[in-house]
Amino acid sequence: MLNLSLSATPTVGGISIQNPKKLSSFNSSIPNFILFNRRRNQSLNVKAQYLTPQEQQQQQKRFRGSINNLLAETRFTGQLPPRVYVGYTIYKGKAALAVEPRPPEFTPLDSGAYKLSKEGFVLLQFAPTAAVRQYDWGRKQVFSLSVAEVGNIISLGPKDSCEFFHDPNKGKADEGKVRKVLKVEPLPDGSGHFFNLSVQNKIINLDESIYIPITKAEFAVLVSALNFILPYLLGWHTFANTLRPDDANRANNANPRSGVDFEWSR
Repeated sequence: MLNLSLSATPTVGGISIQNPKKLSSFNSSIPNFILFNRRRNQSLNVKAQYLTPQEQQQQQKRFRGSINNLLAETRFTGQLPPRVYVGYTIYKGKAALAVEPRPPEFTPLDSGAYKLSKEGFVLLQFAPTAAVRQYDWGRKQVFSLSVAEVGNIISLGPKDSCEFFHDPNKGKADEGKVRKVLKVEPLPDGSGHFFNLSVQNKIINLDESIYIPITKAEFAVLVSALNFILPYLLGWHTFANTLRPDDANRANNANPRSGVDFEWSR
């Protein structure tokens, strides 16, 4: 089973503002004009129950067109589309695994531009079962995959395995007191992979291991999602969304050591 929630990615000029110091490309608020249209469309859905199939199709086309127009309008008005929450959750008999992307952060420069200050990551949340088809998310254990670790997962073959070690307190006074090890190993019958997270926390005297089998199909979906989100974790989409036809010439004039001068201008 999987659990997905989707909406539009909020950006203004490729970057949305969370606070003046650190910027996250996925954070925003819901503007009034979208809330108004959402209420109006909810009432239309009630009326649609009494329409013919042809009339319902025509109304759906008009609705999709109005949403597309509203989203396109945000590029010119500076208003932000709705906040987005997405995830891929796998439920099994002994545990559940929720996979969620977390956006990169940007820092404003004196020139008015923005610079990537922190890469995004993928958050893995392991929850043990509490009863049949019930999971105790209050006891969940988490593991954050860096961009490089995401690359390791993506490159795994059917018989490949990998292992990651994290110390959340590395460089701090409590270094070494919390140990997290994530192992991804092929199932013996070749039907998929095991995800096994072991957590040792000496601070609260915790020693726990949560494992979940992932089928080939589920792993294929996971790899596809990770492949898609990887450029966004690097913040490359914000760069692409701000490109203009004259950017190359302006960048070359501003920076004589640009890559274009080093390579193509020789």
